Amino acid sequence: MDLGLADRVYLVTGGARGLGRATADVLVAEGARVVLSGRTEETLTAAAEDLGDHATYVVGDNADPGLPARLISRARDIWRRLDGALISVGGPPTGTVSSTTDEQWTAAFGSVFLGGVRLAREVAAELGPGGALAFVLSTSVKAPLTEMATSNGLRPGLAMVAKQLADELGPRGIRVNGLLPGRVATERVAELDALQDDPAAAKASAAERIPLRRDGEPSEFGRAAAFLLSPAASFVSGAMLPVDGGVMRAL
Repeated sequence: MDLGLADRVYLVTGGARGLGRATADVLVAEGARVVLSGRTEETLTAAAEDLGDHATYVVGDNADPGLPARLISRARDIWRRLDGALISVGGPPTGTVSSTTDEQWTAAFGSVFLGGVRLAREVAAELGPGGALAFVLSTSVKAPLTEMATSNGLRPGLAMVAKQLADELGPRGIRVNGLLPGRVATERVAELDALQDDPAAAKASAAERIPLRRDGEPSEFGRAAAFLLSPAASFVSGAMLPVDGGVMRAL
């Protein structure tokens, strides 16, 4: 199936590695162009070199109020158009509600919640009919994850913002969706496993709770995200799509 992505231009935050990079790989393979963002120039440079002349980047954190304007300007300066964005809001630090400090909550709110809302609001203002936004969230939208207080607290609210934004932008022909990844074999999941006393045992135990009995591959997430952003998903909006191997028990 042709996703209709040829020559379209998308912003991909967190695009240097993990789920953002996996999505950028698929978008570029399907003929789209991408503007990546992230906090580290070295990793962004490497990603852009791998992706070739269909990719460029802007260094910046989602919490930076100036990031959306810089991303939009880069897309328009180079390719003279903008068709949407994958808004990956990153992985907040682990911790319980009891152990997470006010400072940690405030920092997580700035990057995970407000940063995502700001990006969506400012990018949406630049989109025309056929534009699409996709938020990379988590299964914590529907069920809490152990030791992930800030994710459990912030991501459900961001999912509801995405649902409302889908209502607001729908009359303009712009779609908004969310993706709820479970265990996908990214650097972030490896980092979380490494915090356990026995990382290999933790990984095996987690796989046993997934109906498909394995972690997802980043490319599997990337294909789902690229589809939601593409014209092939032209009547899908306001959806929260689990990409979790069936682990989520909620409808």
